[in-house]
Amino acid sequence: MTGAELLLKTLSDLGIDTIFGFPGGSALPIYDALYNNKKIRHIRTVHEQGAAHAADGYARATGKVGVVLSTSGPGATNLVTGIANAYMDSIPMVAFTGQVALGLLGKDSFQEVDITGVTIPITKHSFLIRDKRDIVKKVKEAFHIATTGRPGPVLVDLPKDVMTQQISEDEIKKDVNGFIDTFSSKQHLPEGFGALVEKAVRMIEKAKRPVIYAGGGITSSNASAELLQLAERINAPVTTTLMGITGFPTEHPLCLGMLGMHGTAYANMAITECDLLLALGARFDDRVTGKVKKFAPKAKIIHIDIDPAELGKNVNINLGIKGDVKQFLKELLELLPSKKNEQWLRTVMNWKNSYPLKYCNKGLKPQYVVEEICRQTEGKAIIATEVGQLQMWAAQYYKFKENRSFISSGGLGTMGFGLPAALGAKLGRPDKTVFNIAGDGSFEMNCHELITAARYNIPVITVIFNNQSLGMVRQWQELFFDERYSYVHLDEVETDYVKLAEGCGVKGYGVTEKSDLPKVIKQAMEIQAPAIIDVKIDPKENVMPMVPAGKAINEMLGID
Repeated sequence: MTGAELLLKTLSDLGIDTIFGFPGGSALPIYDALYNNKKIRHIRTVHEQGAAHAADGYARATGKVGVVLSTSGPGATNLVTGIANAYMDSIPMVAFTGQVALGLLGKDSFQEVDITGVTIPITKHSFLIRDKRDIVKKVKEAFHIATTGRPGPVLVDLPKDVMTQQISEDEIKKDVNGFIDTFSSKQHLPEGFGALVEKAVRMIEKAKRPVIYAGGGITSSNASAELLQLAERINAPVTTTLMGITGFPTEHPLCLGMLGMHGTAYANMAITECDLLLALGARFDDRVTGKVKKFAPKAKIIHIDIDPAELGKNVNINLGIKGDVKQFLKELLELLPSKKNEQWLRTVMNWKNSYPLKYCNKGLKPQYVVEEICRQTEGKAIIATEVGQLQMWAAQYYKFKENRSFISSGGLGTMGFGLPAALGAKLGRPDKTVFNIAGDGSFEMNCHELITAARYNIPVITVIFNNQSLGMVRQWQELFFDERYSYVHLDEVETDYVKLAEGCGVKGYGVTEKSDLPKVIKQAMEIQAPAIIDVKIDPKENVMPMVPAGKAINEMLGID
């Protein structure tokens, strides 16, 4: 077989059945091998960035590895934003890039880019395969690296001549130096792990006002059930990061919702007053902590993370434990007695009653739109989002009931992420209803992927919060730049998104009245085809609460 055929066989052997990508010169041997391949489905997006985000969304929704394929040069560089996005949010992805032939490397050849060098800061590892005999070994290693430890993207660069060369079974290097099958590998616990768990137990037993702070590690380690058991065992309220939202049931009495800059007031108050903070698979990023010196000032902090580089990186901690969150919780629950913490829970409940999320429900408000989507989907849809105000409203007002159902760009904050990520999520989970909640500015970044939705009839519903502005930028300019609205308005030309959708072969709906919204959402869900709903909202609507940059998280705007 050819190197390209061996590549596809190796992917099939690893259980990969879907690849997102876009063909080009250096990748042609691989696309030629795909021509008669019956085991792998290839989804050609309109742009390589869309392919990377689709692979990302597929991975988030399924828990599997997302796979993306491009040609060399501009095809490869167009993947960079998507790779960086996956890296920031610890999403397992393998990016395959075509490359010029080995003899042309380093000669500024047509469409030659050192993509392994370009992506060093945003990948866990990268490979340039120079020898056809290394294809199986290197590809399996790539998937092993992407999925073990802290998940993340790996890049494999494939020179054109290596892909065209013939290779026999005898030539294939099958020794992968102790490689353990990617999908059955177990995390190795560090020495002294049990003693550290015992120390955590003692700290939790002494605490009077504990709070559990859960991040994306809960989802990536599939530890939602253990988190729920822990919270109920010790009656500790749970607050989550943006990445951790679906790791704990939103409507559970112990749920405080999201914390941080646009978190709930009661989550931020609980963090400020707690005497123990148990951080599980979270990285204490700046949008969570606000002013670090005033973050959880009364608390002892226990931090568990698979990546030892995160322990103590952003905040001072009292106990750092390197390890898989699920394994930690299992061992913790074997030792930890139950607790009531009744007085603390009464205090937290008083905050929840006194400072609920609220908005003026007059007219067509974005918060109401999210609530109506939640009502009609019963909290069981997959919600992908673009980035900005709409992202925060989705996080605040959708009541998620299932894990892996919130697909959003956290660390990188990538505008244009939502639509292609929603397409990937729907292809990975065809049983689920999938919505993409978008702002008009963010939607325009990758709106061309509506064509992909139409070509493959992927029934994703995009709801555009159309405020004719870059909403979050406008909000910051209003609050912190004396209302100097510099290059933020989109109303110079009123874009007709319904016509744009129809021009791409997608059904479009326009909504200007609150009373029309429920029936339009219902219609869009019933047609089982890609659709957009263009919802006109007030351009002056702001996301609240809000912690101004540099302030402590209990110094919130919009809670009066």
